[in-house]
Amino acid sequence: MKRFWLAAGIGAAALGGTAFLQNSSLLAPATTGRPVLLAHRGLAQTYPSSGVTDTTCSASRINPPEHAYLENTLASMEAAFAAGADIVEFDVHPTTDGQFAVIHDWTLECRTNGKGVTREKTLAELKTLDIGFGYTADGGKTYPFRGKGIGLMPSLDEVLARFPDRRLLINVKSNDPREGEALAERLLKLPTAQLARLMAYGGDRPVATLRERIPTMRAMSKAAEKSCLIHHLALGWAGLTPQSCQRQLLLIPSNYTRWIWGWPARFMARMRAAGSEVIVAGPLVGGDGSAGIDRAEDLTALDRPIPGIWTNRIDRIAPLVRAEQP
Repeated sequence: MKRFWLAAGIGAAALGGTAFLQNSSLLAPATTGRPVLLAHRGLAQTYPSSGVTDTTCSASRINPPEHAYLENTLASMEAAFAAGADIVEFDVHPTTDGQFAVIHDWTLECRTNGKGVTREKTLAELKTLDIGFGYTADGGKTYPFRGKGIGLMPSLDEVLARFPDRRLLINVKSNDPREGEALAERLLKLPTAQLARLMAYGGDRPVATLRERIPTMRAMSKAAEKSCLIHHLALGWAGLTPQSCQRQLLLIPSNYTRWIWGWPARFMARMRAAGSEVIVAGPLVGGDGSAGIDRAEDLTALDRPIPGIWTNRIDRIAPLVRAEQP
C-alpha cells in the first residue's frame, strides 16, 4: 500500500510539474507589441449594460452624448480606425433584394423611424430611414440625433468598398444557414488579400456554413468557441492545442480567463500558432451579457500580456493602450 501511495504521489507531482512547465507565463518567452483593439460597432453611442437583454431598446437609454457618431455607419467606422482601432465590428441583415444592410436591430422601431422586421425590407427602403430617430438620453424629452441619420445606413458592399485594406468583423444576426451561404457567396468575390482581413461571428448554423465555404476565415459561434475551450481545458495542461481551436475567433470574458490553461502568454502563443485570434471582453455577469473594456479600471484589471481588447469606447481605450507602450 505504501508503494501504491508513493507511486501515486510521484505521478501527481510529475503531472503537476508538466502542467506548470507547459502553462506558466513566468516561463514563457517575452511578449512584445500592444494588444489588438476591436471597436464594437465603430465609434458609437453607449448605454448602461446592466439589465440589457436581446429585446432591450438600447437607443432609448443612451448615456449623454459625447460625440456625434451613430453605430454601424461609415462615419463611425472611419472615426474608430482614426482613433486607433485595428478591427471594427459591424452587424448585417439580409434584405429582400439580395443585399446585406448594416444595422444591429432585428426590427426597426427602436432606432429608426421605420416599422417592421429589418430583413423584410429592400435595401432601398432601409436607406430612406432616419437611423438616429430613436436615440434619447433623458427618457424621451429630447432626441439629439433625430433628423441627422437619414440615409446613413450602409450596405455591406459599401463597407467593403470603403475599407478594402482594413480588418473587419462581421456579425451575422440570425441562425439561418442560408444567410451564411449568401454571405460566403459575396465574400468569395473579394480579392484574396482583402478576404484574409475579414472575420465573422454569429449563429451556429450560418457560421458553420461560412467555415465550410471559406475554411481560411477566422470565425466564431457559441458552439465553436465552447468546443475549443472545453477541449483546451482537457488538453491544455500538457501544452497541447486541440484541433477545434484552429482558425477560431475567441471572444473571452475577462472573468473567465482564470480557467484557461496558460493564460495569458502561453495561451496566446498557442492560439496564434493555430491561426486564431483572441479578444478579451468585459466580465460576463449573470444574464446581462459581456460588456466591453471601456474604462481605465477595466484595462488595468486585465492580466498582461493582453492579446486583444473588445471595446465600445475606442476613443478612451486606444490612448490608454498607447500610453502603456515603451
